[in-house]
Amino acid sequence: MVAPSAVPGRSWGRIALPYAFILPPLIYLGVFMFWPLGRQIWISLTNTRITNPNGGTFVGLRNYERLADDPSFYGSLGVTAVYTVLSVVLGVLLGVICALAIDRPFRGRTVARSVLLFGWAVPNVATALIWLWMFNGQSGVMNELAQWAGLGRVPWLTSTALALPSVLLVTVWQVAPFVMLVVLAALQSVPQEVREAARVDGADALNVFRAVTLPHIMPSVQLVSLLVAVWSIRRFDIIYLLTGGGPLESTSTLVVKIRQVAFEDFQLGMASAYGVVGLVLALLVAALHLAADRRRARWGNG
Repeated sequence: MVAPSAVPGRSWGRIALPYAFILPPLIYLGVFMFWPLGRQIWISLTNTRITNPNGGTFVGLRNYERLADDPSFYGSLGVTAVYTVLSVVLGVLLGVICALAIDRPFRGRTVARSVLLFGWAVPNVATALIWLWMFNGQSGVMNELAQWAGLGRVPWLTSTALALPSVLLVTVWQVAPFVMLVVLAALQSVPQEVREAARVDGADALNVFRAVTLPHIMPSVQLVSLLVAVWSIRRFDIIYLLTGGGPLESTSTLVVKIRQVAFEDFQLGMASAYGVVGLVLALLVAALHLAADRRRARWGNG
């Protein structure tokens, strides 16, 4: 008779081995993600000030009540929503167009890919500094182009009407190459024989794209749209370096507002409440992505 410990697959070592593999990442997530997140939520329920970070007292939902009565909060929320939606729409649309264009064989395609990826390869701070120089009111390239077009000197970053579109231009310039790279990889998996069969059946280029190419790349487009949306909600460096949230808070997103409330107003509890609102927005975007993905899978199975 074989002892129970000798039966294959029942030793404690084999049972514990999978848990030993997942334990290090769980510890990492707990220390560097879940603990700081829980700490932030707790601070948002206190009146903690940055001058006395350990001396705050519990005030419940008072910080959130102050947010609900603060017009600047709704302004920052609106700027964040507009900035996120337009970043996703314009960045993903331009990235998909570039991927479709670069997917076709032509001479110099490798060089074109490298040039188009330049925006994604440049670090965020360097990107902001490059565009600050380009938007310069005296010697910037953008104003030279505006004068050549007969528009005169344009206050790109100092006008309440143009500051957010200017920041969006920089964001799309940086995001679109990443979208192009992801979609280009998805295009490589589209079966060529299916495309050829559709062309033989008389389908034009638009119908081939709609019936064959688009269903294959749609999961990648949805995933990269989610990534761009989350990045846009939490983007700070480019916006702050270009405009500092101005003029008149016309580019003050939630993340930029967190910096102002925490380090200028010294209200760490309120800043944490802003951060929790941003987290909820990111979770809502992720939930919408999952709902759209399940709906697409349901249609595919149907």
